Amino acid sequence: MTDPDAPLIAFTDVRKHYGEGETRVDALRGVSFTVAAGEVVGLRGPSGSGKTTVLNIVGCILAPSSGELRLAGEPVFSDGRWRRSDLRSLRLATIGFIFQFHNLLPFLTSTDNVALVLRLAGESAGTAKRRARELLAYLDVGHRRDAFPAQLSGGEAQRVAIARALANRPRIILADEPTAALDSQRAQVVMDLLRRVAVEQQAAIVVVTHDDKIVDRFDRVLELRDGLLI
Repeated sequence: MTDPDAPLIAFTDVRKHYGEGETRVDALRGVSFTVAAGEVVGLRGPSGSGKTTVLNIVGCILAPSSGELRLAGEPVFSDGRWRRSDLRSLRLATIGFIFQFHNLLPFLTSTDNVALVLRLAGESAGTAKRRARELLAYLDVGHRRDAFPAQLSGGEAQRVAIARALANRPRIILADEPTAALDSQRAQVVMDLLRRVAVEQQAAIVVVTHDDKIVDRFDRVLELRDGLLI
């Protein structure tokens, strides 16, 4: 049974290395942090500092070398192994991903891009489309629900991508440079939307970024350097 008051992300003394002997590279050297429901946390640092490794481990894409990962109070990785055999199902139900480039399927409309995630989770076509349209409206892009990605502005496409990330009501949202391709104004809009999602849906959001324009939108900023939090 999980603790309802536990942080949604608990990353404890996590280490990750690649290779062995003279070729070994220590990407993470004992990193610990937590993220609570309703919190938006920035993750910054120079290239090669370990930011993407952190995101991939929280997203259950990459296994740590050691340490513990808990999501919503549940132990997911500990004692050198995954504690869940159904990582794909866990990701689909619990984690939403947002990327620098929206990665929308070019042959699907905004509605269908969002609905696809719900269909993969087993929802009927009708339910998936209704939920997709509700999310697009929630993110102020409902008027573009029948547009294809090539017809969207950069800011609109990123909002559709956020809607897709929210489709299955994830409690954890991981964003990798979500504003890097946007101008200042659109970047602020996207961050305001993420903060709104964190508060209204009580989600924990981690944003990897180099973007100085959005630093003031975070509750906290974690700085990584050479695999360590500084």
